[in-house]
Amino acid sequence: MKKIINPWSHKEGYCCFGCSPRNDAGVKMVFYEDGENIVSRWKPEAKYQGWINTLHGGIQAVLLDEICAWVVLRKLQITGVTSKMETRYLKPISTTDPFITLQAHIVEQMRNIVTIAATIENCKGELCTKATCTYFTFSPEKVKAEMQFLGCETEEEETTLPSL
Repeated sequence: MKKIINPWSHKEGYCCFGCSPRNDAGVKMVFYEDGENIVSRWKPEAKYQGWINTLHGGIQAVLLDEICAWVVLRKLQITGVTSKMETRYLKPISTTDPFITLQAHIVEQMRNIVTIAATIENCKGELCTKATCTYFTFSPEKVKAEMQFLGCETEEEETTLPSL
């Protein structure tokens, strides 16, 4: 498994709620490539709860949407936008858990439409939430010219997920 380098981490004005390390209100996700999967480990906190000690469903949707975007970035070396997301909440996630693990991979690609499956497991490895995201991808010309996206690479060394 290799850590994915955030291609926008040093870009002025970059403040993504999902992945910017500089957004104090954001969730600051970090991503890893593990074969066909993109993986992230994230620590729930009380400030993201819906009910007492329960991770808000909207935050879960943000986490799932964000990891799907990183599948497109890394696996297809392009950017895009979510056009549809179907989420199934199977089991509550506790904000007192030391971590949760997200995984996502491409299920299907037809021209510029990509279907991605994503999951969240609690710290015990139990499936809690799953989603299917449909992404509309932009042309390579558009992402280079308008978004300054030149690619999404990984660090050289193999690593493991952080224990948080």
